[in-house]
Amino acid sequence: MTAYLGIDIGTSAVKVLLVDSLGNVHDSHTETYGIDSPKPLWNEQNPDIWWRATCSSIHALKSKNTTVWQDIAAIGLSGQMHGAVCLDENGTPLRPAILWNDGRAFEQSQTLNRICPNIGHVAGVPAMPGFTAPKLLWLYDNEPELFRRIHKVLLPKDYVRLQLTGTYFTDISDAAGTLWLDEAKRNWDDDILGACHLNRSQMPSLAEGNENTGALLAHVAIEWGLSQDVFVVGGAGDASAGGIGIGAINEGDAFLSLGTSGQIFVAKEQYTANPDAYIHAFAHALPNRWCHMACLLNGASPLNWFASITSTPIATLLEEAESHYDIHQTVYFLPYLTGERTPHNNPFATGAFDGLTAHTQRYDMAVAILEGIAFSFRDCIEALNQNDHPLTALGAIGGGTKSAFWLQILADVLNVSIHKYQGSETGPAMGAARLAILGHTQQDIEAICTAPSVERVFQPNRNRHSVYLKKHAHFGQLYQALLPTNRQETC
Repeated sequence: MTAYLGIDIGTSAVKVLLVDSLGNVHDSHTETYGIDSPKPLWNEQNPDIWWRATCSSIHALKSKNTTVWQDIAAIGLSGQMHGAVCLDENGTPLRPAILWNDGRAFEQSQTLNRICPNIGHVAGVPAMPGFTAPKLLWLYDNEPELFRRIHKVLLPKDYVRLQLTGTYFTDISDAAGTLWLDEAKRNWDDDILGACHLNRSQMPSLAEGNENTGALLAHVAIEWGLSQDVFVVGGAGDASAGGIGIGAINEGDAFLSLGTSGQIFVAKEQYTANPDAYIHAFAHALPNRWCHMACLLNGASPLNWFASITSTPIATLLEEAESHYDIHQTVYFLPYLTGERTPHNNPFATGAFDGLTAHTQRYDMAVAILEGIAFSFRDCIEALNQNDHPLTALGAIGGGTKSAFWLQILADVLNVSIHKYQGSETGPAMGAARLAILGHTQQDIEAICTAPSVERVFQPNRNRHSVYLKKHAHFGQLYQALLPTNRQETC
């Protein structure tokens, strides 16, 4: 049976799925890596670590799957969005990539919003520091000699594509997150590019997620043990790839992603924007489809941080939190360890515990973290409701979905049913693999991009939701009270 690869270039790891033509997972492998933060608000990665982790994952899968390896026909890519990978004329990175959670370009965001007052309607959301366009303005202002040498600007997954195929391409959904795309026209916008002192010759070519962007280079095919006929499709930014993987492709299909960052994603069949709510109105990874997203910079990452500083495995923290859970506990946590996007647009927001006493235990703090992230998702729901999205059910994807306890908290806080699907942790990598299947087989989109089987449904509890509404109000008051400390600026 024909096989396909889905490769997800994440913030903390590369995940590779090997699937059959029906999308069934045959095997997977993950390679992790870190983030460099040389200065406050800065988050960077050397692009070559993505390529090394990808090759390492491929070799691990190849050694375990020799019988099906020669059946691989196409590869799909997914990746962290908004990163700025600046290349010289030889395709060599000029500096470390500036990542989606980097907040240094707050002044440049203000500049871009002033120069392009309609940017929120054209590009789907106002300029914020995490997007690619303000990062390039920052480079223009702060690293001018390097800026003059920029031949191409790529997104993270597309740097891996360049190593695979030698071609400069990105897909429409990942391009959407740069702020250089006219979302309605699904093409680069020359005015916004010009405001960043760039032009479309410095941009990669555009492709829909299921379109062929080039065959494997000969030396890559040999090293990976694959045919040179294997090709790479456009793929998708991780949010849209998650939608493809969970079957969220038609009007109103919605899911919650709980990975390093977090999103609530709603599929749309027409392009509409509401920039005042900081809802991201972006192109989806399939032709003639769009989406609305409420985006958190802090998804499961605060729990990872707490596990690190307490030298406690996440599984232990979750077990302790569940066994000592008390909804009426009075410890709160603001999860803004890397600022926040929806609904605050505040790169200076910081994390904080409130209500600590001499009796506070580790499990109290763990519960506060889980609830604080859920309250941030509640903020997202309220922002989406401004766009007339009365959500009653959400699929769930990402590593955080492994915890049934956390999913129940989310259902109770959001007052929606949470559907955990089989294989939900595969997320964007599954979407990338499905796009590879579509590109190779030309099958009907609806036949491939189906919702997985439901493993469990978490229904909201009315009584707990009432308690959480009051706690969410206090959560919001804490954020407002700490704004002077956080040095909030409008970006």
